[in-house]
Amino acid sequence: MPTSNAHTNPLRDDRDKRLVRVAAPSALVLFGVTGDLARKKLLPAMYDLVNRGLLPPSFSLVGFGRRPWSADDFRAYVRESVEAHARTPFQDVVWDQFAEGLRFVQGEFDDTAAYQSLQNVLRDLDRERGTRGNHAFYLSIPPKAFEVVCHQLAENGLADHEDASGWRRVVIEKPFGHDLRSAQELNQIVESVFAPDAIFRIDHYLGKETVQNLLAMRFANTMFEPLWNANYVDHVQITMAEDIGIGSRAGYYDGVGAARDVIQNHLLQLLALTAMEEPFDFSAKALQAEKAKALAAVRLPEDLSEGSALGQYQGGLQGGQEVKSFFDEDDIPDDSRTETFAALRLEVYNRRWAGVPFYLRAGKRLGRRVTEIAVVFKRSPDRLFTTHDTGEFGNNAIVIRIQPDEGVTIRFASKVPGTQAEIRDVTMDFGYGHAFTESSPEAYERLILDVLLGEPPLFPHHEEVELSWRILDPFEEYWEANGVQPEGYAPGSWGPPSADRLMERDGRTWRRP
Repeated sequence: MPTSNAHTNPLRDDRDKRLVRVAAPSALVLFGVTGDLARKKLLPAMYDLVNRGLLPPSFSLVGFGRRPWSADDFRAYVRESVEAHARTPFQDVVWDQFAEGLRFVQGEFDDTAAYQSLQNVLRDLDRERGTRGNHAFYLSIPPKAFEVVCHQLAENGLADHEDASGWRRVVIEKPFGHDLRSAQELNQIVESVFAPDAIFRIDHYLGKETVQNLLAMRFANTMFEPLWNANYVDHVQITMAEDIGIGSRAGYYDGVGAARDVIQNHLLQLLALTAMEEPFDFSAKALQAEKAKALAAVRLPEDLSEGSALGQYQGGLQGGQEVKSFFDEDDIPDDSRTETFAALRLEVYNRRWAGVPFYLRAGKRLGRRVTEIAVVFKRSPDRLFTTHDTGEFGNNAIVIRIQPDEGVTIRFASKVPGTQAEIRDVTMDFGYGHAFTESSPEAYERLILDVLLGEPPLFPHHEEVELSWRILDPFEEYWEANGVQPEGYAPGSWGPPSADRLMERDGRTWRRP
C-alpha cells in the first residue's frame, strides 16, 4: 500500500503520536553518485524516507557522474543499492514511486555542457513533477573538487536563488579542509556561491539518535544537569573505536590519519554537545552559538607530547584471524608516519568545566566497534563501605552509547548481598531498540530530510569547523615538526602503550567498552 503519509505508513506504530513533517516537493542532485557513500548510505536513506512517507511523491533524484549510463542503467544501479542496504523492507509500490523521479546526467565535474544538461533536466522536473524550483546539490565528492563544482553551478545559473523560484541548497561531506587555512578557503569558495543559511555541512554522527538524545537527557532531566559540572565530574572520555583496518581507503587515509579523519569533526562535535550550555531554544542559531562557545573555551595542554598519543596497528591475530599491519595494506609507504590511532587530552576552560580533562581517542583495529561518551564522576569519599581500588571501580558514570547498540548506561554502587558492608559496581541500562516502538532511523535519513526541510540545527556552522581546526592544528604541527613516529599496537587491543601513559599521568585509566 502507498506510504505517502504517516497515517498510512505500515512501518509506523499506531501508538506513536509524534508529529511528522514531510519535505516539500524538491529535487536532489547527487554528485559522486557512484561512490561507496552514495551506494551504501545515501541512496538507501532516500528510499527509506520514501518508505516512511517523509518524502512527497514528486521527490526526484538526479545522479551526476562519468559513467555512460542510460536511464534504465541508473535505475538498476539504484535498485541494487536499495535492495542491498535499505533499512526498511523493499516494497514494489514504494520503489515504483521512487523510481519515477530518477534521472541521470553524464559528465565530468568541469564539463560545462553537462551542467547545461543538468539545468534542462531540473527544468523538466519542475514542469513535469512539480518540484517548484527547489533544488539541493549534494557534493559527495573529494574536497579538491568542491571549487570546480561550485563554480560550474554558479556559472550555469543553477545556484541562483534570487531571480529563480524555490530554494537552492548545497550539502558538503567532510572533510572540511585539511587544516585551518584550507577550511577557511573552502568556506570562502562555497559562501561565494550559496547563502550561509543554504550551506549544510554534513557530519553524520550528529544525525544519530543518541547524539540528539544527549541534549534531551541533559536539559530535560533535573537528575543530570545539576551534576554536569566540575563540582561532580572527574573527567570525560569520548571514544570512537573501529575493529577494522583502513581496507581500500589507503589513497585517502595516508597523510590524513585518525586525528584529521575523526577527532577534528566527529569527536570535537561530541565534546561541544557534552560541554555546551543550555541553548535558548533548539533553533540552528542557538545550538550553533552554544557549541561554538564550548569549542572556543577549549584549552590545549602545555606539553603537547604528554597531552597526546599516536599509534599504528601491527599485524597479528584479531578475533582468531590473521590481519595485516598498517604497512602491509595496499599503497601504504614503508616510511609513513600516518597514525591509525590518536588520543588527545583537552580542557574546556570555563566556569562549568575548569579542571575537568576531556580525553578523546579514535583508532582502527581496536578491541571492538564502539562510539561512546563516558562522563565519569568523582569518587565518593565515604569510607563506610570497603572497595577494591582497581582504576575506576567506585566511580559513578553515565555512558552514552552512540553506536552500535544505541542507548545509555548508568554505573553506580550497590551493596553486595550478605553480611559484609561491601559495595560493587552495577549498571542500569537503557537501549533504544527495547524502549521504543519504532527503530532508530539511519543518521543520513534524518540529515537528508533536514536538508530538504531547510532545518540546519544538527549541521556544523563554518565557525565551528574553524574552531575545531584551531584545536587540532597545533597538535598536527607539533607532530610534523618533531617527526613523531606513531607507536605500534596489537590488533584487537585498545591502542599503544603511550595512550595508557597519557591517562596514567593523571592517575586515571581508559574505559574498556
